[in-house]
Amino acid sequence: MSQTDGIRFTPEIDLAGRRLGGMVLAATDEFFAPKERLLEPSAPVFDPDGFDDRGKLMDGWETRRRRSDGHDSATIRLGVAGVIHEVIVDTTHFRGNAPSSCWLEGCLTDGAPPDDQTLWFPVLQETPLSPHGRHAFEPQDRVRVNHVRFCIAPDGGVARLRLHGRPLPDLHELADRNGRLDLAAAINGGRAVGCSDEFFSSPHNLVTVGDARDMSDGWETRRRRGPGEDWAIIELATTASLDRVELDTTHFKGNFPDRCIIEGLHAPGSEPQDLPQEGWFELAPARGMQPHTRHLIDVDEAAPVSHIKVRVLPDGGLARLRAFGTVTDEGWVRHGLAQINATNPQRLEAHLLACCGSTAWAHEVAARRPFRDPDHLAAVADEVWNGLSADDHLEAFAAHPRIGERSTERWSSQEQAGAASAEDATLQALADGNREYEERFDHVFLICATGKTADEMLGALRERMDNDPQTERQVAAEEQRQITRLRLDKLLREGRA
Repeated sequence: MSQTDGIRFTPEIDLAGRRLGGMVLAATDEFFAPKERLLEPSAPVFDPDGFDDRGKLMDGWETRRRRSDGHDSATIRLGVAGVIHEVIVDTTHFRGNAPSSCWLEGCLTDGAPPDDQTLWFPVLQETPLSPHGRHAFEPQDRVRVNHVRFCIAPDGGVARLRLHGRPLPDLHELADRNGRLDLAAAINGGRAVGCSDEFFSSPHNLVTVGDARDMSDGWETRRRRGPGEDWAIIELATTASLDRVELDTTHFKGNFPDRCIIEGLHAPGSEPQDLPQEGWFELAPARGMQPHTRHLIDVDEAAPVSHIKVRVLPDGGLARLRAFGTVTDEGWVRHGLAQINATNPQRLEAHLLACCGSTAWAHEVAARRPFRDPDHLAAVADEVWNGLSADDHLEAFAAHPRIGERSTERWSSQEQAGAASAEDATLQALADGNREYEERFDHVFLICATGKTADEMLGALRERMDNDPQTERQVAAEEQRQITRLRLDKLLREGRA
């Protein structure tokens, strides 16, 4: 039996939620009702007597009647970059003025608002809408986005838009230089994935931003009338070694827990419904709780964890939970693989070209996502490379600088570090050898330079000059395969070239 059996709980959060920082940036039209109401956290309401000089007051976003071809749209910045699993389009109270259909486009910018050069790609294909209803749609492709464009045709009104999904920000931008951050925070990629009870409020509140506004902005269970305890499980942004947990009971004065225990689990990649009951270990022993207080708890256990569980004895409420720690090497690899799997193929190709300069290779590898693990990615990379033509191989060779020459590319510079401190005579010999090699084989001398000295590379160049062109092309292809493997590993750990 899993830890979450029998519990009705939705682990996805609203990525466009205002509390996380979601915001409607622009709309083609908002004559009857403002665009900002799309993201209003409360349920839509209807006032039958509400009118102003523009017409009926509607709780949502409503455009004027279109008298020409086209459609209306609203551009939304997500509160946290992530992968949308479910799109909720709510037309409640829009009966004679609902759109006929809608669709959703997404993009991933460097943080700036989208502009005319932004690459938009489909998230949800055009689908019909009905009046006064709540519509749930599943995107055809789960890709990482930080902005969306919500389109309605031809015009009309929508009460609310919810974009439920999994947060997936770039941890390289969020962690400090030691890889330390709050791994539980929703804006950093953490999420609540299970609980014993959420009668009064959701455990999603535990990991949201800022301080709790009141009791409703935390997680509170009903009053327990028998033996037992309550609990909530948080999946961390990625695998980490924790050093501090914070439990905040602010606003919980007569209903705070008597005690809390923090446990950890190393089960990376497990779906919420598959979390095991075995394998949990204590990160912090039972601690007495105080009302309306922020409790700081040091964690002495350095074992890596992917999930934490807060056990509330016997019941009660918590406002916030924070889990500070350092991302492990495994955690960086997991994070990198998650980003690769969730990257739009066209954008992913650009990252892959930094690993291997063949456009055919990058296109085919990107098309094969998702990858189960790093070994699967490496196997696909090898398989695609080995199936390419000689021209594709030559294209990849040409993307490399000559051995011994300075390069502005970070990875090339790292790989050729052994040549950076070489004597002038050795560098001159490499330059002469490169020219002779290219005249003989008509492509750049390629070698997996990582860990090799300049003398070792020079020796390999001279030795390979005796090869015939066909043999040498095969040797160079194998060197490229090794370089690609190393660069894919760097891409997983570093996130970019």
